[in-house]
Amino acid sequence: MKETYIKELKQVELKDPILIEGLPGLGLVGKIAIRYLIKKLQAKKLAFLYSPHFPYYVLVNKKGNVRLLRGTFYYWKNKNKQNDLILFTGDSQSQTIEGQYEIANCMLDFSQKNKVKTIATIGGYRKEITGKPHVYVAATSQKLIEHALNSGASLGKSGSPIVGTAGLILGLAGFKKIEAMCLLGETRGYMPDPLAAKSVLEVLKTAFNFEIDLDGLDEEITNAETMVMRLQKIEEKRGLQAEETRKEENKKVTYIS
Repeated sequence: MKETYIKELKQVELKDPILIEGLPGLGLVGKIAIRYLIKKLQAKKLAFLYSPHFPYYVLVNKKGNVRLLRGTFYYWKNKNKQNDLILFTGDSQSQTIEGQYEIANCMLDFSQKNKVKTIATIGGYRKEITGKPHVYVAATSQKLIEHALNSGASLGKSGSPIVGTAGLILGLAGFKKIEAMCLLGETRGYMPDPLAAKSVLEVLKTAFNFEIDLDGLDEEITNAETMVMRLQKIEEKRGLQAEETRKEENKKVTYIS
């Protein structure tokens, strides 16, 4: 394999589809959000994306079978006669700069082929937070920005870069005449953050007018909060131990006059 390519699994007719992308990144916010949408909407596989720019190893399942790392497109038909959805997530992001551009371009070509007019990407915004995470928006048009703001998002700080596929898709979308926006959920970033994913999904479902019950994330949120508390206690204990060690070392210091 010398370049990124997409293996289509089936051909489907979709009504004004919107593509929503979420790959592994800060707090796994995008991947958690897309994984939840796939599960709750019972979305079906549409295509696989393979690339030589993914890390060079294979995944092994419980039966010992292996497969290459990949991205997967899913589709969901909206019974309320609103926009259908194409959902994209994967095992990894590209490990090279060239690969990031190549994969983003490949995704945009696939979107164009399936008559996608709007794309939403999901990522994390690193910040130490208490309470409900804010969701920040950036977009290729003021119309999309206003739409996201009316759906519960906020404007982020000017000059903040959006790294990886979530950002590049916005930068390249104009070449394909596709509008795009990115939603970034506040997250500590160092562990999976389903609370940030839930905040992003609340904005998404309002912005794109589809119904989904988000209560299923609550157990994951509780488990994540418990883990954070444990990590904080471990750090506090380490701090106390380091202080005690410092005091003992100071006691051993002698002065010769």
